[in-house]
Amino acid sequence: MSGRVPLTGIVKKYNSNTRPNSLLSERNKKKLIFEMKGISLIILLMATGVGQLKAQDRTPWNGKKAAVSLTYDDALNVHLDNVIPALDELGLKGTFYLTSNFTALKNRSEEWKPVAVKGHELGNHTMFHPCEGGRAGREFVSPDYDLNNYSVQRMADEIVLTNLILSKIDGKKPENRTLAYPCGDMEAGGESYVDTIRSEFVGARGVTGRYEKSGSVDLFNIGAFMINGESGQELIEMVDKAIEQKALLVFLFHGVGGEHGLNVYLKAHQELIEYLKSKEKEIWIAPLVDVAEHIKKMQD
Repeated sequence: MSGRVPLTGIVKKYNSNTRPNSLLSERNKKKLIFEMKGISLIILLMATGVGQLKAQDRTPWNGKKAAVSLTYDDALNVHLDNVIPALDELGLKGTFYLTSNFTALKNRSEEWKPVAVKGHELGNHTMFHPCEGGRAGREFVSPDYDLNNYSVQRMADEIVLTNLILSKIDGKKPENRTLAYPCGDMEAGGESYVDTIRSEFVGARGVTGRYEKSGSVDLFNIGAFMINGESGQELIEMVDKAIEQKALLVFLFHGVGGEHGLNVYLKAHQELIEYLKSKEKEIWIAPLVDVAEHIKKMQD
């Protein structure tokens, strides 16, 4: 059945009952008026719906052309010392993926509480940051925390325990949080653990660099661009491309001004966030949990 409104019968009836020689009873007059009002209402609703869809197509990201999420991995001291003060000064919010066994969380846990209060997301980056070893560039992976030696249950248990730790800091429920897969790895012992932890989160971030379109985002493998040595201008060009494509752009930072082999200079990071601030009318800049919740509503 087509979606067109069947007006033919009503129109014929209206025409046949409104000939000059016809005498309408009060009952028929009221019936015709009611029918014509119904037609007008249907046309109005159809026009309104089309207008809303067109507006949504132009501004799919919470009323903006594009969305940007700034994410920072590994609970580093430079995040507390360099990044958060810079974001707070501009009124921007980010997502900080915390690994519960890392020093800057264990030794400075009280400092993360006000970070959450200010509106930043404290995301889950697991308890021990296990990754798949045996690959080039993965020499840092110890046998104890090699995902090849993990079971799905062990990985899920460590992730759930990290959620409990984070909840003690920010008071949030697991479903109001996102996960970042360590090293982007989504398997334990050669088996995907994604479905096992799906109910714990609203979404999860991967490490594949891509611009995400609102209607096709995989909420449990959200793409992100890993940043390492890019200039401020290069980062700004990525933002402009997201606006052009009406897409979601997720930045994945580690070191900001040092402390990690994957690093961006403070100057480049500052140039990026100042540019984002200047583009707030066009870009929705939000923690990834807020973006994921928005996507979920759109997809539902």
